Amino acid sequence: MKVRVIGDPMSSKYGASGPLILLAKEFHKRGIDVEMVSSTIKPEIKNELEQYASIIDLGFENVLLKDASTSYVEIWLREAVMHQVSKRAEQLINSESSATDATINMSNTIAIKSTVWFAQGPVFEAMENIYPFFPLKYKLPYIVVRRLVKHLDIKLMRSLRELSEIACANSNTIRRVYEGLGIPIDCVIYSPIDTEFFQPKTGSPRGDYVLTYFGKETDYLAVKKVADKGVKIKAFGSKAISIVPKYVLNHPNIEVLGYVTDGELVDLYSNALFTLFPFTEEPFGYVPVESMACGTPVLTYKKQGPSETVVHGITGWLVNNDEEMADLAVEIWKEGYPSWMRSKSREKALQFDVKTIADQWIETLKKTN
Repeated sequence: MKVRVIGDPMSSKYGASGPLILLAKEFHKRGIDVEMVSSTIKPEIKNELEQYASIIDLGFENVLLKDASTSYVEIWLREAVMHQVSKRAEQLINSESSATDATINMSNTIAIKSTVWFAQGPVFEAMENIYPFFPLKYKLPYIVVRRLVKHLDIKLMRSLRELSEIACANSNTIRRVYEGLGIPIDCVIYSPIDTEFFQPKTGSPRGDYVLTYFGKETDYLAVKKVADKGVKIKAFGSKAISIVPKYVLNHPNIEVLGYVTDGELVDLYSNALFTLFPFTEEPFGYVPVESMACGTPVLTYKKQGPSETVVHGITGWLVNNDEEMADLAVEIWKEGYPSWMRSKSREKALQFDVKTIADQWIETLKKTN
């Protein structure tokens, strides 16, 4: 069996690229030939992918928007306005590729015929979340054309859906978003994690800090409210350091770690009392699932993707707002929680292991044959 997997720019092993890489590895282990197609792939990622997949790199270099925060936007513009990306993909696939049994399209910017389209969220919604952090020279033009962006994106999403036999969303939250736009979704397959890597590293966690993540989707005011009440917090994540408010960066109860290696992150998850995950927008949420895989419960909001992965009172706690979050965080900090919550957290995370998710993908592909 040969499966073609199509993805957006692969500049990191994380984010939207994560599911592609994990699934490609797992498919390869099972004797499935994998062909990876992407608009652009960084050399270090390409070197890794070549161990278990053949690669078609469309070679799109950013010309207009060279900032890291806006590079993805240019790829989207090239497709939404001129269909450049899908045209080049079709040309290279036809000239360089052999026949495949199925195509999984995990891209929002390459609209070509596919077996399954994996819908991970509208681009216009992501742009709405990140445009406040654009450089001013990009922010002002975006504000002028934001309605046009939404129109073009909905048109592109409908094209992606029409070109695919099946459409799967990465959460029920995202499924509802697409269906609210009149784009039918057939199933939900959650994004995978590697639970062999993300696993408890100690049987006696220190529990002398709470772990949180600093990113563009973080609700920083909620983090401050928790720290104001005396809870000691360690924060990882380097991409959004430039936009983290000073009242958080300089807070005496918050230790900002910035970038940490994968191994360091597993140790941080494993030894934390719990993981704090306040967010503004999160369709799935890797941090809660990774934390639970390391045996650490999660305190987060009762909405969107995290409310589908965290089980209240079993693998963590779900609250309605930042005031509830701060009050409950202090209670847990002072009084702790039953030790069995750590094993239940690990048990829940196994539902998202790449082996389980790969089984779901294979079953879905079989339905189309």
